Amino acid sequence: MLKSMTGYGVSNIESESINVTVEIKTLNSKFLDIYCRVPRNYSEREIEIRNLITQSLERGKVEFTLTVQPVGKAVASTSVNRPLVSAYYQDLSETAGSLGFAPDTTELLRIALQMPNAYNNETVDESSKENDWSQIKVAVMEALRKCSVFREQEGRMTADKFAEYIATIQNLLDQVAEQDKTRIPAVRERLEKQVRDLLTDDNFDPNRFEQELIYYVEKFDISEEKIRLANHLTYFTETMKASESNGKKLNFIAQEIGREINTIGSKANDATIQHLVVQMKDELEKIKEQTMNII
Repeated sequence: MLKSMTGYGVSNIESESINVTVEIKTLNSKFLDIYCRVPRNYSEREIEIRNLITQSLERGKVEFTLTVQPVGKAVASTSVNRPLVSAYYQDLSETAGSLGFAPDTTELLRIALQMPNAYNNETVDESSKENDWSQIKVAVMEALRKCSVFREQEGRMTADKFAEYIATIQNLLDQVAEQDKTRIPAVRERLEKQVRDLLTDDNFDPNRFEQELIYYVEKFDISEEKIRLANHLTYFTETMKASESNGKKLNFIAQEIGREINTIGSKANDATIQHLVVQMKDELEKIKEQTMNII
């Protein structure tokens, strides 16, 4: 089953001491590229968070944001990191000004207080902190699950598109095969004329005649290319339906499909087939673009 590298997942959990929000956004990338925004109080957990992301998301550019706000009695042991919040507020205000509008000051403060490390947690209760981390981990796993579900849904839609593109290329290949039946007699007629010209030539060379004949036969014959292209299309469909998503393999098969299409176009020497080849290339470009976003 195909999985897209485009995904989104968000979760929110509130316990007696904290309110946790985890947001995950993913885009396509050749490798797993993780960017984490984690509050300073939990910076030692970043490696564990990265490991959880790696196990779940495999590949792609991942933007992870963790927001932790104290609630209830925990608020009493927490103070606002005023210098940092002030810097956030100033930066947000200047950004709004550069965009040409006057922001609401209360809204700016609310946003600044939600930014990473906006609070200083003064508690030294390790057991309480460990319990908070357990809640955070639950939120992280839920956001990862939602992101994976999102990727699977996107993958299914992409698979449907792939099926359409492959079916279109197969239909065009069938038209090429039909046109090839009318093309071959014309090619044969040209070859026969050239053979007659060679036979009537006083300088007729049997060896050159054989070389010329082999050259033209190989130049115009597209039988093998048609067979290989059909096989590549079938292989693409089989790979797409495999249990594990493999965008790199699909991209490789697409390159092989393109190679056969190009060869057919260069050898056919037929206007109708050239037109069909252009249409096949158009469909193939859509496939190549989509395979770049498959895990």
